Amino acid sequence: MAEVVLMPQLGESVTEGTIGQWLKKVGDAVEKYESLLEVMTDKVNAEVPAPVGGTLSKILVEEGQTVEVGAPICEIAVSGEQESAAPQTQDRPGEEPLAEPQEKAATTESKQMPEAGSEASISEESLRGRYSPAVRRLASENHVNPDTISGTGAKGRVTRRDILKALSEKRQSVPEPGDISPEPKTEKIQAVSPTPRATAIETPVMQGAPAVVDPEDEMVPLASVRKVIAERMVRSKTTVPHAWLMMEVDVSGLVALRDQLKDEFKAKEGISLTYVPFMLRAAVQALKAVPEMNAQWNGDSLVMKKRINIGMATATERGLIVPVIKNADDKSIVGLARSSQDLVKRARTGRLTMDDLSGGTFTVDNTGAIGTVLTYPIINAPEVGIITMEAIVKRPVVVQDMVAIRSMMNICISFDHRVVDGAEAGKFVRLVKENLEAIGPSTSIY
Repeated sequence: MAEVVLMPQLGESVTEGTIGQWLKKVGDAVEKYESLLEVMTDKVNAEVPAPVGGTLSKILVEEGQTVEVGAPICEIAVSGEQESAAPQTQDRPGEEPLAEPQEKAATTESKQMPEAGSEASISEESLRGRYSPAVRRLASENHVNPDTISGTGAKGRVTRRDILKALSEKRQSVPEPGDISPEPKTEKIQAVSPTPRATAIETPVMQGAPAVVDPEDEMVPLASVRKVIAERMVRSKTTVPHAWLMMEVDVSGLVALRDQLKDEFKAKEGISLTYVPFMLRAAVQALKAVPEMNAQWNGDSLVMKKRINIGMATATERGLIVPVIKNADDKSIVGLARSSQDLVKRARTGRLTMDDLSGGTFTVDNTGAIGTVLTYPIINAPEVGIITMEAIVKRPVVVQDMVAIRSMMNICISFDHRVVDGAEAGKFVRLVKENLEAIGPSTSIY
């Protein structure tokens, strides 16, 4: 009997995933724990290892398709079994063909239903048991009856993407009176839920002006990872009210300490001593003092996270990903140096696990590595904030009424204004500044 591989859970609140790329094709031999495919969600991108060794006999979900967590995505003929690789279009005994989800949906849901997006009251409770929590919530908030939508998930299941597409098509198909402009419009959608999050929200139509393509221009299709990053960034900027502030930090003491220790550290630990672990440690200490920054927005409530798991925005050839240092508050500067460099190395060689990419509660971004001195980062929702460490620059500053040349660095934070105000965010950044400025020759890194 073949081993059925299911769409894995790639995060605490993730309910579906998109097949980014199959790393094996039908008929290929697969070793246990060898990377089988890449899966993308609105939170993480990760390679999925094979649960058993054998031969990939069927691919049930093609690249670019989105299915719910727990849905079958492929089959592996276990080593030693007499089972040949069957064509991908072959159906498994006793199951409906996956190639006909819309037909099946139309057959099973032939009852009279209101149109998608109608004003009929669709409560989340009435949909319970038939759809995932994310689909139920989105449908309830936007007056959408998912029974009327053809699903693109496994076996015709309706996904969040299907509902968002239906909403977008409805907006685009109903032009405003007298409007002849092709420019994007904004439509108000009144949520059904009586909770505080049920106020009218401004939802921009996600359709920008088309590009102007000249004959000599080259059209480059978006990679799957780039599409997910784009969707993730748009969702964060359009659903999270970003606020921003910046402070400058005198890191002369930090620079002197690193110069003093870097050669000995390299010889002893086998890795370079960078400024990143000092920034991580300063952020962790500030998160302990301002726990509201280590929280997550949850609609009509806040989730106060007990663990401090720091995500590190990392640029790779395949796009931006955010590996996570778990329990960062339990680590010394040396421990943070080891963990951060290990994650970055594995991120850039494609060897991260799903656990490495989940569970983040706050994000630090070393934008200064490319020479920036001021940035406005996008929040990695549902986290409350993201802070950047900019380039360290020598410049004249006033110290005790005298001008001195000091090593200065800007730190910039974007924060979710629904959760914290400027007072809390300002306190957090001020503590990060104080922690960095307190570093000197006597600071222990162990």
